[in-house]
Amino acid sequence: MKTKVGVFFGGRSTEHEISVISANQAINAFNPEKYEIIPIYLSKEGRWYTGKDLLTLSNYKNIPALLEKCTEVYMRPVYGDFNLYNARKSLFGKEVFDTLDIAVPVLHGTNVEDGKFEGVLETIGIPYAGCDTLASANGMDKITMKMILRSEGIPVVDYVWFTDRRWNSDRDAVIKNVEETLGYPVIVKPADLGSSIGIGAAHNREELVDRVNTAARFSQRIIVEHMVTALREINCSVLGDADEFETSVLEEPVKADEILSYGDKYMAGGMHAAQKKIPAELPEDVAAECRKLAGETFRVLGCHGVSRVDLIMDDSTGKVYVNEINTIPGSLSYYLWEAAGLPFEDLMDRLVKLAIKRQRGREGKTLSFAQNIFNMGGGVKGAKGVK
Repeated sequence: MKTKVGVFFGGRSTEHEISVISANQAINAFNPEKYEIIPIYLSKEGRWYTGKDLLTLSNYKNIPALLEKCTEVYMRPVYGDFNLYNARKSLFGKEVFDTLDIAVPVLHGTNVEDGKFEGVLETIGIPYAGCDTLASANGMDKITMKMILRSEGIPVVDYVWFTDRRWNSDRDAVIKNVEETLGYPVIVKPADLGSSIGIGAAHNREELVDRVNTAARFSQRIIVEHMVTALREINCSVLGDADEFETSVLEEPVKADEILSYGDKYMAGGMHAAQKKIPAELPEDVAAECRKLAGETFRVLGCHGVSRVDLIMDDSTGKVYVNEINTIPGSLSYYLWEAAGLPFEDLMDRLVKLAIKRQRGREGKTLSFAQNIFNMGGGVKGAKGVK
């Protein structure tokens, strides 16, 4: 029998469309002799749909018409229930639409890549590919991620952070802190978005105010970083788990401006189609340092599956810093693994095997005790509401 794989994509995220492209690439990479793929599209309103029409990218030009051809489904938050249920069951229709064996989230951005969706899958107990809730949350939030990395001795550029409420209530103090701690130029970012959305460079106070106001449209937490002017961006993918992993070849994206924009990444058709140098043209010792830092980032954050670590190099000093990690990278970074000799089909196969291995490991852990404190004469006295 074929393994039934639910590929989840879309979601209530500013990176919704990129997720659709990445998922389409991943679905087409699965070996049809081994896997039966069930596409599950999460709409921008948060509803789930499945159907063969989701497999054709051109159908997404008219999403309302597309969803008319699809079946709305859902999963119950019940441990061990891997069924997809019909959301609108007819009187004599089937309650269960299908049953999954494994979930593969190909979701980017807030509400889906940040641990929220992974928490749903963990509640259900279904094996799933990729980082768990904790690693996903820490990887998505740039502030938390940099705190963890810095505490582990992994180099990151200097930064300050604040909330949108503090920006609105004590703006002068925030500006003073940025100028005294970092100076100009700086990069302003929403703390929990990817794909370069809401990011901008500021060379003076006026630009800082404008860039922070833009970032605050997308997130409640803002991070401002020292901008490396002699900048080279280097990306490295990591595959495996926190105890056993391997790193890919390196890439150097080609940007049109000071920072790599959303357009640089995606307007040409996805991360795999964006302009880049593969492998990156670096001295071997620098390349080795980049791969080491990528692997250490993956390990320290407790990552799983396939991720992409984005590094920056100060070309004037040769110093390398970790910029961020993408726990579900665009196009699943398949092009970096193909350059390393691992075909996309084999990458997807590895992700499935890793998911199953992790689930088996979890099932071997003790999650509850046989004792019931309510039968032991203790633990109740003094509890609020008990008489």
